[in-house]
Amino acid sequence: MYNSLKYHLVRTLSMSKEEFEKICDSISTISPFIRFVGVIGESGNLLAYKRRPDLIPLLDEKNTQYQFSHIAIKTDLEGFFDKNLGQIEFVWEEREKVQTISFAIKKSRVWISIDKKVIRSEMLRIIDSCLPLVKKFS
Repeated sequence: MYNSLKYHLVRTLSMSKEEFEKICDSISTISPFIRFVGVIGESGNLLAYKRRPDLIPLLDEKNTQYQFSHIAIKTDLEGFFDKNLGQIEFVWEEREKVQTISFAIKKSRVWISIDKKVIRSEMLRIIDSCLPLVKKFS
């Protein structure tokens, strides 16, 4: 009994690589302005991703790993406020060269980068399209 309960709990908390890839594939088709979709694990490792073809990344490999580690640390720290404020549904960040949105799925984070010149109504459309997908796996 204990082993089957333990297996069920572990399965509920973890997802397969195929499920993460399905999330990336689904989100990447929402808008032609999406540059990159990745699922980052709780230790900052990239579990799955989809990059727009012929795209030159803004970060090199080393800085990409730093970015993913930062996301993992930030996700862990945000958990301290969940009891009082509720869980984060998404985070939208605007930078000079790119916009990013992140969504939590259990202890992982879906991180999406979008072209900077996208108008806000398109950003809101992307967010509204991603929310049901992400909640389905949360």
